[in-house]
Amino acid sequence: MNSDAILDQADLIRGVFSYTARFSGRTFVLHLDTSNFDDEPLALLVNDLALLQRAGIRVVLVPGARLRIDEVLRRYGIEWKRHLGIRIAGAEAIPFIKMAAFDATNRLMTLLAANDTNAVVGNWVRARGIGVIDGVDFEHSGMVEKIQLDLLKKTLEQGIIPIFPCIGWGSSGKPYNISSRELAYRIATSLRASKLFFVTNGVRLLADAFSVGRDVPIGSDGRISRMSVTEAEAFLRENTTAGGGGMEFYDRPSGYFDDHRSDQLEMVRLAIGASRTGVDRVHIVDGRMRGVVLAEVFSDIGVGTMIHANQYESIRPLRPAEAPEVYRLMTPLVERGVLVPRSEEDIGRRSEDYVVHETDGRLHGCGALHEYPGGVGEIAAIAVDSAYEHLGIGRRIVLYLVDEARRRGYSSVFVLTTRTTDWFESIGFERATVADLPADKRSRYDTERNSIILSLKL
Repeated sequence: MNSDAILDQADLIRGVFSYTARFSGRTFVLHLDTSNFDDEPLALLVNDLALLQRAGIRVVLVPGARLRIDEVLRRYGIEWKRHLGIRIAGAEAIPFIKMAAFDATNRLMTLLAANDTNAVVGNWVRARGIGVIDGVDFEHSGMVEKIQLDLLKKTLEQGIIPIFPCIGWGSSGKPYNISSRELAYRIATSLRASKLFFVTNGVRLLADAFSVGRDVPIGSDGRISRMSVTEAEAFLRENTTAGGGGMEFYDRPSGYFDDHRSDQLEMVRLAIGASRTGVDRVHIVDGRMRGVVLAEVFSDIGVGTMIHANQYESIRPLRPAEAPEVYRLMTPLVERGVLVPRSEEDIGRRSEDYVVHETDGRLHGCGALHEYPGGVGEIAAIAVDSAYEHLGIGRRIVLYLVDEARRRGYSSVFVLTTRTTDWFESIGFERATVADLPADKRSRYDTERNSIILSLKL
């Protein structure tokens, strides 16, 4: 193994350790489309969940049972219909729906037992009927009214994984079929979970299937890699034709989006609500991928779609002690001739000029705003870890520095570049000359490097 491979492996291990320490004692709620999974992929997934639980992460599981319910109802000749995308559970159907729901739950119990992991099925959900909408009586189809948190928290404190079937009971003991996704959302928000996962069997948010904002990061595999809450709300408005009826996105009944993309849109809708009410991250991942949950948890880039509260992306001032890390970010670009060389000492000495992009406690980008007489600023030292270049971090840093220059009252900012002219021009910079530079910068202009000068009026 060469030295670069060893360094990459060591960096991966450091990342895993840092995430393990951060998430120990935290709660992850996972919705699993279990009825869509074959035995082997589900067994591998449950094995990974058992590993998370042993690492000190509190795991709550909510199995989806939609296809299993369909199968059981067909087998016993029970007819049903849908309205607004919601199954209407009649009195004749509800016993069989309960059977299918607990069958999906027991499937997880069996797999967890095989991993020597304790789990329990809890009767912790108070539900109420959806009632009548558009003149249609939803009968035994319900919505979550309350989660019995005291019992749930005691179960988690004992190191036991709670499993929730998609059944809730009314105050009189009447059973209701509730949306398992809505249930997972309500559990996550009630517990203030660190993460809510929607583990699907092939459902992914792909950029070519939706109208996507220009600043939304797209992975090399075509997936929408992440969205802030604000971006997700814009995405949802752009891609749904369902009427609002005066309700917020996350207050609508499960299944409200009744078209061929309802699965994706519903998960985005619930992710927005969860992020707005205390859940740090919501992840939509394809459970058919081996190790997908571990890869999503212990990687900054991830392999699914993440919807997050806006504090995820944090651009902040550089701390002097972080100068070596910024030097590391710049080194590959210096070696390629994209950036001029800077020493760690120089970076530390001018640390007040620098900002960094921090993702979950790790630095993946940097930039600097240097001041010159006459209210002119220079944007410099823009560097992003190569593994994260596709996420738009560099653009955000530049725009942040432009806004900072405006806040300081600068009349303009300039950059010197040899490789990224088009990129800066796409932001609004225009060509300038050496004569346009401040006197001090003009006297130090490197004619051999022959950098292109670009300027932006503020």
